[in-house]
Amino acid sequence: MTATKRVRLGRSGIEVTALGFGGATIGGLFRRIPEAQVQETLAAAYEAGIRLFDTAPLYGHGQSELRLGFQLRQRDLGDTVLATKVGRLLQPPRRPSGEVDLGGWSGGLPFALRWDFSYGGIMRSYEDSLQRFGITRVDLLTIHDLDYSEHATPEISDRYLDQLVRAGGWRALEELKAAGEIRAIGAGINDPGTITRFTERITFDYFLLAMPYSLVEQELLNDELSYCTEHEVGIIKGAPYASGILATGAVPGATYNYSAAVPEVHERVARISAVCERHGVPLRAAALQFALAHPAIATVIPGAVTPAEVRDNVAMVAWPIAGDLWQELKHDGLLRADAPTPKR
Repeated sequence: MTATKRVRLGRSGIEVTALGFGGATIGGLFRRIPEAQVQETLAAAYEAGIRLFDTAPLYGHGQSELRLGFQLRQRDLGDTVLATKVGRLLQPPRRPSGEVDLGGWSGGLPFALRWDFSYGGIMRSYEDSLQRFGITRVDLLTIHDLDYSEHATPEISDRYLDQLVRAGGWRALEELKAAGEIRAIGAGINDPGTITRFTERITFDYFLLAMPYSLVEQELLNDELSYCTEHEVGIIKGAPYASGILATGAVPGATYNYSAAVPEVHERVARISAVCERHGVPLRAAALQFALAHPAIATVIPGAVTPAEVRDNVAMVAWPIAGDLWQELKHDGLLRADAPTPKR
């Protein structure tokens, strides 16, 4: 497979490149990235033929959208798919000091976040994103962070889901799609069980799947990915390097699920890395190609903070991998026996 191969995103009819660009890192996730470096990186991605760019208001509290919009406004957007998210609004800080808790966003913009899944909240989020982009179209809108793990209690998450369904948020998304202002509606997924929880109430065009499916874990094969395949719900695979450890390997300080990897994950990844080394395959290549092998997954969207990282991601998608690697991983219990793997 090549990074620029066009793949249909489920039943949406939208075609995306097999390799996309995830915009969290350019929002300053955990480290400050200079503006010039970000623009060089985005330019490298576009020039490499990447045509799916995903971001969110959360990323750097608006900084990722501003940076991405600056780059894309200079480009021919004819075949580019632009994706952002809804559910959080940005507003000036209410504290007299003007200070804002930016969490893990280093050098993010000084705006506070407010959850809002109502009709008005969704419409404002969409319009605010257009203004930050400086672009009058967005192709994909993704409902952001309604998993239980993203909120203090399950009841709070359920309350926001009720707001989406009953207070007009979903109606706003359907109106935008019917009017041709967006082309598809999706939801971000961080926890096993969230796809089922959502599809019991709403029908989606796609999901943006982050942590629960990777070389490290394949729990979603049990039910939820089968549902997506059967119903032609496309998958955008976020965090294909599991937030770090599948890019760096099991080195000291490696991250998994945006935190320090626990010993069990370190040990598992070290064993996977050893198999990859025996077959002459970079762990990064195995991580990207494993995700793309699932029939529901159309594209992977790793982040990058340098042009060299962009070029490396392009190379990893195309790296030749013999079937023996996947057979050994399954034989050793490092991959589920029923996990789809690339066919050469």
